[in-house]
Amino acid sequence: MKLPIIIQGGMGAYVSSWRLTQAVSRLGQLGVVSGTALDYILSRRLQDGDPDGRIRRALEHFPFPRMARRILDAHFIPGGRKPNTPYRLTRLHLVEGERAAQELCVASNFVEIFLAREGHTNPVGINYLEKIQLPHLPSLYGAMLAGVAVVIVGAGIPMEFPAALAALAEHQPAIYTIHVADAQAGGDCRMIFDPALFRESAQSLPPLTRPQFLPIISSDALALILCKKMKGPLDGFVVEGPLAGGHNAPPRGLLKLTADGQPQYGPRDEVNLEVLRKLGLPFWLAGSYGSPERVQSALAAGAAGVQVGTPFALCVESGLTPELRHALIHKALTGQAKVFTDPIASPTGFPFKVAELEGTLSDNAVYLNRRRVCDLGFLREAYRRADGSIGYRCAAEAEAAFVAKGGKPELIKGRKCLCNALIANVGMSQKLADGSEELPLVTLGDDFAGIGRFCSLDKPDYTAADVIRILLSGGRT
Repeated sequence: MKLPIIIQGGMGAYVSSWRLTQAVSRLGQLGVVSGTALDYILSRRLQDGDPDGRIRRALEHFPFPRMARRILDAHFIPGGRKPNTPYRLTRLHLVEGERAAQELCVASNFVEIFLAREGHTNPVGINYLEKIQLPHLPSLYGAMLAGVAVVIVGAGIPMEFPAALAALAEHQPAIYTIHVADAQAGGDCRMIFDPALFRESAQSLPPLTRPQFLPIISSDALALILCKKMKGPLDGFVVEGPLAGGHNAPPRGLLKLTADGQPQYGPRDEVNLEVLRKLGLPFWLAGSYGSPERVQSALAAGAAGVQVGTPFALCVESGLTPELRHALIHKALTGQAKVFTDPIASPTGFPFKVAELEGTLSDNAVYLNRRRVCDLGFLREAYRRADGSIGYRCAAEAEAAFVAKGGKPELIKGRKCLCNALIANVGMSQKLADGSEELPLVTLGDDFAGIGRFCSLDKPDYTAADVIRILLSGGRT
């Protein structure tokens, strides 16, 4: 694969959907689908009636037609839900493997990559969060069935991904270790996903190609560890600093906060690029590289290019609702852009970048007014009960429920339900029993303040092509 200069970041849940990914890849750079919660999103798109018919058309090419039929029967509502009715919930993933959840996962990742690849021959990628472990194997298999070229993984140390990719490329069983909290008696679990269990009749399965694998790292030390201990080949790195949007790596050493409560990063958190250059693998720099000058500086430092998120998150092909996108752009163009690195918002325990915007969960009063509920659960953790069985909990769920499951009360304060918020960002918020609905929480990087290089108050809309053109202009815009 020809190395791209620009990798479009995999953002949020459906912010970097097939539409944005396709727009970037068509232009010869690497478009990247966000692999977060694609199963939930596919279900909600089908419940909304699949008005443009794209999902059903993609499923016509899915190699498991009976599985596709089961998914349509369970989730598709002709004409869409009735107004103001809640979305039906999907089955949650389990360590033991929940068949319906896995089928939806395989199909949703296939559909998204199929649509992103449609109409061109350039490679597309997909991004996963290592912390969301239970859907990994069926997600990878679905994306590979559709021909994904690159898998990018952040928010954790993805040591077992290469071996899983190699196994799935041969339609062989793949194994992934699921972290289990409170696991003194029993330890972590091994999840097994066997593609043979999904084979229909005596069908022959399509040949698959192992995608290239790019872990996201925040230190040269981690790069060395991965090169020595990774169970299979890796093809490069995305080197992400603390100015990037989404989840950030915590500062190394004892956590210290700034006066306004943000994690304080220092010299120990700077990546030694000389170490990376000596490894001989391509790397892309990420975290406020959304300007032509920063692209040039990355290339001069020996990088293959940059990964850029925030400028793409606010372009017209982004999955963010137009209302959110325009409100955020207006803030940036009027000098009001503010991003807060929240050390406690995410149930994952990683710092999480929050773009401040009225009426969203970035407003503390709005956050405190939300009833805590965990009905999507893709950020929940597995834990070991006293009897040795596996349970599931989330620090953003109702306090009484979390504590009853052995969760520490001090972990609850300030935790936000990113699951519901991220899906609300893209216009599929859940309707609640009291007539209200789940509210958004937008994540952007520190590049948010520089969006004016792509747009203006009299012309706030810009495209992915505009972003690429300006970033590759060498500073001559």
